[in-house]
Amino acid sequence: MSSVRGRILHDLRNPLFRQGYALMANTVVTGVLGMGYWLLAAHYYTPEEFGRGQAVITAMRLFASLTALGFVGALARFLPVAGRRTPELILRGYGLAAATGGVAALGFLLTLPMWGRTYQVLGGFGPGLFFLGSVLVWAVFTLQDVVLTGLRRATIVPFNNLVFGLVKMGLLVALAGALPSGGIFVSWMIPTALALIPINWLIFGFVVPRHVKQADPAQEPPRLREVGRFLAGDFPGTLSILAIVYLVPVVVATQVGEATFGRFSMAHTLASMIELLAMNMAVSLTVEGSFDRARLAENCRRALRRAFMIVTPIITVAILGAPLILTIFGSEFAEEGTLLLRLMALAVLPRVLIEVYLSALRAQSRARALAAVQIGLAALVLVSTMALFPFANVNAVGYGLLFSELLMAILIFGKLRKILRIDETGRETVTQGLSGAS
Repeated sequence: MSSVRGRILHDLRNPLFRQGYALMANTVVTGVLGMGYWLLAAHYYTPEEFGRGQAVITAMRLFASLTALGFVGALARFLPVAGRRTPELILRGYGLAAATGGVAALGFLLTLPMWGRTYQVLGGFGPGLFFLGSVLVWAVFTLQDVVLTGLRRATIVPFNNLVFGLVKMGLLVALAGALPSGGIFVSWMIPTALALIPINWLIFGFVVPRHVKQADPAQEPPRLREVGRFLAGDFPGTLSILAIVYLVPVVVATQVGEATFGRFSMAHTLASMIELLAMNMAVSLTVEGSFDRARLAENCRRALRRAFMIVTPIITVAILGAPLILTIFGSEFAEEGTLLLRLMALAVLPRVLIEVYLSALRAQSRARALAAVQIGLAALVLVSTMALFPFANVNAVGYGLLFSELLMAILIFGKLRKILRIDETGRETVTQGLSGAS
């Protein structure tokens, strides 16, 4: 125990691990509170309202993330070196993400009859306006965590989401009697909007001024043209990954009933949380790679080793315990979601390799390669899922993810291995590989 504790304390002195562990802790916090939230929702609301709430939240996150997720890589890459332009870069990201999401959400609301019976609850001026405002709020909420990470303040993120999750659960129960239809979505969004105020006050009042003060005055901040070139390559790829994360569930919601979607969405959400653990360490790798390009290979090796050490036991538990985990929400959840959860959990193993490779490409500003990998992966997932859906129903999502991520991991493995074997002088080594990680 003392050696494990010593290793953790040693890791926390390294910004790569400190940031990565903070984001992983945030995933655990949001995952545990998320399970509690949906367990309460399953108890206090009807199966149809449970599924409807899941579907509306998924659609909201899809439109809010259209540009917000596109800026995740750019903010992680350029905030560490933005210097005096840090506030401008953050505000531009917020504004563009909210504006793009709002326009997309408006188009969705104007074409609502095309999206199936589940989404008709958003018809009418009041529900539509609330949905539109929610998209704007979630776009900023998505980016504020990335801003804190890019400024090496990721340790704040878990505490923010802990408070947010607890308030959200309390409001969910409080609205069960007063708002049995729509209470899930309202309880999700009100705390989100309130959380924007203290966190952005902290960002712009304390974190950003300190970051600007500590910046190297000799270092020239990135020009908008440089950021734009990066986004031109990274954004199309990120948009493709967005299709995997949010568009696939929205499409599933249009094909199955509300109760069935609720059971699908719970298994999908739990598996996505495991996947986030791998992505968290990768985001930290992008930030540290931007601060110190010379140690990119070493940090890649360390990130890979730590990511596998953390996610492998969790994946094992998810695969073996899937029926028991889902039974907490009801026997129907276990019957319809066990195989999906197992397939998606297994797919996280190759995803670790893919995410570390993508983060290394971001740190090197290799936007064209980024786009190629992300677009290719999204195309594989979407095509395989749609092809399998008539035969496997919602489990097609799991089969499609596992097949696509295994294939992509095989395709990029040689290039990732080359990145891992570059020493601090920029030369390729022969003897140093994953075994050199510490």
